[in-house]
Amino acid sequence: MSTGNTYDVVIIGSGLGGLCSAVILSKEGLKVCVLEKNRQLGGSLQIFSRDKVIFDTGIHYIGGLDEGQNLNRYFKYLGLMDKLRLKKLDEDGFDKISFYNDEQIYSHAQGYDNFIRVLAEKFPGEEKNIKRYCEKILEICSFFPLYNLEDGQKDLFTANFLEMDTKAFLKTVTSNEKLQNVLAGSNPLYAGEADKTPLYVHALVVNTYIESSYRCIDGGAQIAKHLSDTIKKQGGEIYNYSEARHFHFSGDQIKAVQLSDGRLIEGKKFISNCDLAKTLDMIGPGHIRQAYRSRISNLENSISAFILYIVLKKGSVPYFNHNLYHYDTDDVWDTLNYTEQNWPRGFALFSQYSSRNPDNADSMIMMGYMNYKDLEQWSETVHIIPNMENFRGAGYEEFKERKAQQMFDALYKRMPELKGKVESYYTSTPLTYRDYIGSRDGTLYGIAKDYRDPLKTFISPKTKVPNLFLTGQNLNLHGVLGVTVSSVVTCSELLGQQYLIKKIKDNS
Repeated sequence: MSTGNTYDVVIIGSGLGGLCSAVILSKEGLKVCVLEKNRQLGGSLQIFSRDKVIFDTGIHYIGGLDEGQNLNRYFKYLGLMDKLRLKKLDEDGFDKISFYNDEQIYSHAQGYDNFIRVLAEKFPGEEKNIKRYCEKILEICSFFPLYNLEDGQKDLFTANFLEMDTKAFLKTVTSNEKLQNVLAGSNPLYAGEADKTPLYVHALVVNTYIESSYRCIDGGAQIAKHLSDTIKKQGGEIYNYSEARHFHFSGDQIKAVQLSDGRLIEGKKFISNCDLAKTLDMIGPGHIRQAYRSRISNLENSISAFILYIVLKKGSVPYFNHNLYHYDTDDVWDTLNYTEQNWPRGFALFSQYSSRNPDNADSMIMMGYMNYKDLEQWSETVHIIPNMENFRGAGYEEFKERKAQQMFDALYKRMPELKGKVESYYTSTPLTYRDYIGSRDGTLYGIAKDYRDPLKTFISPKTKVPNLFLTGQNLNLHGVLGVTVSSVVTCSELLGQQYLIKKIKDNS
């Protein structure tokens, strides 16, 4: 069954990359359709409510939003900056880093001068080294034109930092091991791995938060709402409960995508904001070379997470305007290596900011690394409310409860003052990420980057199918800024990079 419409562009997946692409293309007068398999739009922008408290699923804080900064300029073009409700995090410590055997708390401050000053207070005699670290971060960021809203393409083969390991680089900055670990202390933002994560990933991620850091008031779903409103206002169409299953071809080009309910959505061009492996499955055999399929399918994904969503007793905990990264090991890179007994070896803790109760924390989100293989025995089950509720069984519920208690043990060890202040709690696992976000293995940040073969994980927005393009966190970089840039990279293939960058700069 066909809808009878042929769209200029059909976008599969309403995550941030898909929504940004739809805004850009519909702004240019193209007839755009966005397809989303779930009820709620936005991918990791989604929120949910428990006990009348809102929780973010993925957007815990955003960087680069001060006037003139990169994400601010992109968001102005997308029509977001004057609509978003934001709370700026503590300028002298938006991220706090702590260790199990150290009473000191180490702060990452906003603004490079401030960042250097605050860390140098904790590490006397290291100011020059901290400054050198910051200079390298800025140098690397300047090498990526679109990251800085500039037209052009630099030759990545000349970038000596691409083949540089983050942990190894930090050892060249300073011999102070504690400072090395503090500088890498927010590595759950990019699932950093020792002897693997490229320095450019660390640099591009931390730079945006050092520039400025904000929390979304009442959750990040407002981003998806405003983008979808803009798409509709510009004539675009968005359909939820519309899961793309299979591409139909005419010659070497896609003519339609078939949905799970049998509908055919016809288009001239298609953009996939889905997991790369799922996109290849939708293409089917015969339309792309097996070598390309194998290359993409064999790329390793980054780790996933177990998340504890905590509802606090009303008025019991003051709102804290920072994030906490805590480690039960001296080596922040070692938290991915855990056993059943010592998990979690570290955690990230985020407070939600509510407009109804600005002085107190209504809730907290606690995140610890978890491998998908820990959930393999339940991997055949699918649980998506409300259209696919497949009970995973008592064993799964027992697993989640055991892990929740291990998380609470770690939390109370670090913050004993929270005992007795928890009203209720809820959990999610890598399977939850897999089912709701659609990421293979429940990966947090898509493909794991490796400094030993950096170009292997630079994915082109163009595919071997002439009218199929890719967008999202797997292209260049994950996170709000990385995915926003990826949508510009994708749309540049349709509109021209020079033309699009000029449009964005003129409107920001």
